Amino acid sequence: MKAHDGMYIGGQWQPAAAPDTIAVVNPADEQVIGHVPAGTAEDVDAAVRAARDAFPAWAATPPAERAQRLAALRDELGRRTEEIAETVTAELGAPPALALAVHASLPVKVAGSYAELAGSYSFEEKIGNSTVLMEPVGVVGAITPWNYPLHQIVAKVAPALASGCTVVLKPAEDTPLTAQLFAEAVHAAGIPAGVFNLVTGLGAVAGQALAEHEDLDLVSFTGSTAVGRQIGATAGGAIKRVALELGGKSANVILPSADLAKAVNAGVANVMSNSGQTCSAWTRMLVHRDRYEEAVALAAAAVAKYVPGDRVGPLVNAKQQERVRGYIAKGVAEGARLVAGGPEAPLERGYYVSPTVFADVTPGMTIAQEEIFGPVLSILKYEDEDDALAIANGTVYGLAGAVWAGDAAEAVAFARRMDTGQVDINGGRFNPLAPFGGYKQSGVGRELGPHGLAEYLQTKSLQF
Repeated sequence: MKAHDGMYIGGQWQPAAAPDTIAVVNPADEQVIGHVPAGTAEDVDAAVRAARDAFPAWAATPPAERAQRLAALRDELGRRTEEIAETVTAELGAPPALALAVHASLPVKVAGSYAELAGSYSFEEKIGNSTVLMEPVGVVGAITPWNYPLHQIVAKVAPALASGCTVVLKPAEDTPLTAQLFAEAVHAAGIPAGVFNLVTGLGAVAGQALAEHEDLDLVSFTGSTAVGRQIGATAGGAIKRVALELGGKSANVILPSADLAKAVNAGVANVMSNSGQTCSAWTRMLVHRDRYEEAVALAAAAVAKYVPGDRVGPLVNAKQQERVRGYIAKGVAEGARLVAGGPEAPLERGYYVSPTVFADVTPGMTIAQEEIFGPVLSILKYEDEDDALAIANGTVYGLAGAVWAGDAAEAVAFARRMDTGQVDINGGRFNPLAPFGGYKQSGVGRELGPHGLAEYLQTKSLQF
């Protein structure tokens, strides 16, 4: 794979401050496919200074002109979808069809949505005798994860640029090649020098240096709740804005009136997508006791279609593979019934984990409480709707969820009582304009659509 040996800072590729590099490994065959610079605090500082220098002019750029640049970025990403998909398959292990349909194509739609919003958003309004101005926050530090490498970049960078902010991006060290392709698209789109900057490196070095940099105005982070807590504490000490999209343990609630086969099959597909490496995955399936064993049988039959190396790719690295296998072993040890899969590695090569389904899971079990981030589904039994609600709301997370019922109004009534940021009703389609973000320890703030744009704005009122 093509890899740049420098950082994209101030509109050009520049040598890194130190010679150290990070190997990029294909998780499907464990082969090194490239190397990128291991950024240091010096690289981060150079990138932040470039973003700070570029901020006044970009903030003063008319929104219509910013919209044109974002439209050009959308078009550049669109021209590169096949190359992006191939890169995501190589460094993340996503099956080619998923890489093209989701990893490469969805970000084009999101970038396009912000091109439209930049031109139509009301950055000014009248309230009584006041004019209220929505102004860019300033310089943004964006720290993105590996599970949806381009989508998470676009979901942060596009609204930041639409608002008039400038950005320094630190992508996950497992998937930096996709970020470099994004930087190439930014350059080709004619976005002014310094408005977007890229520093690759380890989270504990470059990521920490970025989060702690005194000249940032906002840190936007997607990743684990543990790291998000650290970033929030650091930002709080500096009275700095944060946007945190963190973990999830989402409930898929199947009410007695639902089409059980449809709900179970959709639930299994949701958990197995992207090898289970999705923070919003419905990893807890809640079924009424009267239909429980039927649901378990349906889930076991459905998961058999997800073959490792075919429909299910590997996990991103060896550490993640061992982590997920450890959770599966813990589920067995705590008394859950294994109806599909298990802790054994399904293939001799690659960081694969067997698609796994547990039955007889109780709410207090580890696999029902902690985010596993792999192809593991837990099926829980409930007595009535109040019991189902207590189980659904009974974790520290609140990112997403689903409700199925014979009547949409019945499902909506239940969804209104769930402590979570997003709920799909009877298989509702993903909406790239709807706000995405969590309650409780699933995060602070929202991404996507106008709510995502608002995260990068601050408010000023003028009284007349």
